[in-house]
Amino acid sequence: MAPDELAAHLERIERDGYTILEGVIDDDLRLALLEDLRRIEIEIGARPAGNSFEGAATTRVYNLLAHGPLWQKVPVQPDVLAVIEGVLDDGCLISSLSSIAIASGEVAQPIHADDQLMPIAKPHPPTVCNSMWALTEFTEANGATRVVPGSHLRDHSPPYGEPQQTIAAEMAAGSVLVWPGSLWHGGGANTTDTTRVGIAMNYCAGWIRQQENQQLGLPVELVRTFEPRLRTLCGYDVYRGLIGHIDKRSPAEVLFGAPGPDNLWDSTDRRDPGSTRPAGS
Repeated sequence: MAPDELAAHLERIERDGYTILEGVIDDDLRLALLEDLRRIEIEIGARPAGNSFEGAATTRVYNLLAHGPLWQKVPVQPDVLAVIEGVLDDGCLISSLSSIAIASGEVAQPIHADDQLMPIAKPHPPTVCNSMWALTEFTEANGATRVVPGSHLRDHSPPYGEPQQTIAAEMAAGSVLVWPGSLWHGGGANTTDTTRVGIAMNYCAGWIRQQENQQLGLPVELVRTFEPRLRTLCGYDVYRGLIGHIDKRSPAEVLFGAPGPDNLWDSTDRRDPGSTRPAGS
């Protein structure tokens, strides 16, 4: 992604709370993900959860990285990841990777914020930045994600279940919606006879606990096959040389023998004295 295009997306997120990356997903990949998702749904017998948040006619599959190598391409998609890193930083982590298929007859999801459970006063710097991949077209009629522009700047989260003034984030298949965790949003109602299929590729700051436990949810032998960037996104590195270490070593170094960065405490003397202070000092 060109620097000016990236800057424009980040400006829209800062101002409006969301942006849409049009047509960034290769059509071959999009169709392959759709086909593989159908396989997974059949294999695991995926069914709607039936609660007010996940929906009565919405099928979700969680922990998709555990379901085949094709899904390894999603978290590291370069255009999307560039925007995510611009909102968080390059130490961000995969928070969760799941599918959301909204079938005909589904009602609108309650408007919520993805950081709503975090006990941090608002507004605050982004702790979460999420994306919705449109594997099919997203329209107002078929359940496109509904957003409240500018709500990421408010000093509170939406009361659960209360109606809000929203707009539909309509987008063509192959496009991606990106928003920080404080934006008020929710899945829309599907009044058509087709299913709206999206992939929720969600990230968090490196110092925030991930929504899905990547370390226990993914077999270590599977993680061993991941490219280094994907492994780091799953949490097998150390944030800023300190958070997540094992005896001052990165998990990847302990488990796989992969070289890791210097621990913060050992590298502090080689830095500008004013740039970093070790924890507890």
